[in-house]
Formats: sequence, structure tokens, C-alpha cells
Amino acid sequence: MTITETPAAEVDNGVNSDALLAARDQLREAPEAAEFVWRATSEWKSGTHSVQTIEHFDGLGTDQQHKSAYVLEGDHPAIFAGSDEAPTPVETVLAALAGCLTAGIAAVAQNRKIQLHSVTATLEGKHNILGILGGDPDVRNGFNEIDVHFDVKADATEEEIAALVAQSQKRSAVFDALTNPTTVNVSVG
Repeated sequence: MTITETPAAEVDNGVNSDALLAARDQLREAPEAAEFVWRATSEWKSGTHSVQTIEHFDGLGTDQQHKSAYVLEGDHPAIFAGSDEAPTPVETVLAALAGCLTAGIAAVAQNRKIQLHSVTATLEGKHNILGILGGDPDVRNGFNEIDVHFDVKADATEEEIAALVAQSQKRSAVFDALTNPTTVNVSVG
């Protein structure tokens, strides 16, 4: 951790926290506009390799379009019967958690007038693959545990940095999705 002095007026972490807070206040007045539907499509390529595309979502009562289509790929490594063309889907989940928590730290730091210099998240997901291979019916298919470690350099005390991370965790959609049951409906056709 590094602490240097930066006047509060000069704090710029690249987050428009005033706009976020204004949006929150407006959505409190029109809660139906806060209902969002996020979308992704997946196309199988070969073996365990697939390509996921993210282009649009519903929010603020209408269809919204990203400025461009985003493409993510998924595969398995050769030791897991894949061609290793892309990260595994569970690694993508770790990346999503890291991205969500890191974005939250930046937003909270901006709102609290704390200048960030660097934020690095390192994640490890412990996973017994006997579950997904059908080798042991008592082993779950998902992660057994995820460890997240942050290295944050900011104009802040250790306590203030810990509070940034705690608030980011409290508000993270991905953290919530991983730590609370979510109904997932699957259909065919």
C-alpha cells in the first residue's frame, strides 16, 4: 500500500460517480426502469470450443445496444479433452468476478474521493472436477471455494482500502450471483 497526498478535488479514477448517484436517485422514483435483462448467445464450434456474443440488453424500459458486439470464447485445456482455444467457462466466471469487484472499487473510491494508483485482483477457484466428470456423485460441479486477493495502491489508509473492498463486495452483482442461489431456467427448442 502506498499513501500519498492528493487534494480531494483532483481525485479522478475515471468514474462519474455523480452520474451513478443521480441514476440511482432517478430509478428510486421509477423502479420499473431498474429492471434489466442481460443477454448472451453461445454458438458451439467444435469439441468443447464455443463462442459467446454479447450485443444488447434491456434496461430503462427499452432495448439497449452496446457500442459493439463483444465476443468471449470458451474451451477446455487439452488435459481436459479440449483443444485449449480459449479459457474454460469457470475461468471466465473468475474473470467476471474480478472485473465486477474491481469496477466497484473504482466507483466507490471515486465517490469517497480516494485517488487510486493501481488495483490488482488475483483470484483462485478451487474446483474438484470429479463432479462434472460424473466420477463422484457427492462432489459438486461448481467451485468449492474462491479466494480473492486485492493489491490496492491508493491515497488511503489500510482501513479505508478495506472499506472500499467491502463496499464493492456488498454491491457486486457477480459476487451476489456466486454466493446466493439464483434460479436458472433451461429449455430446449
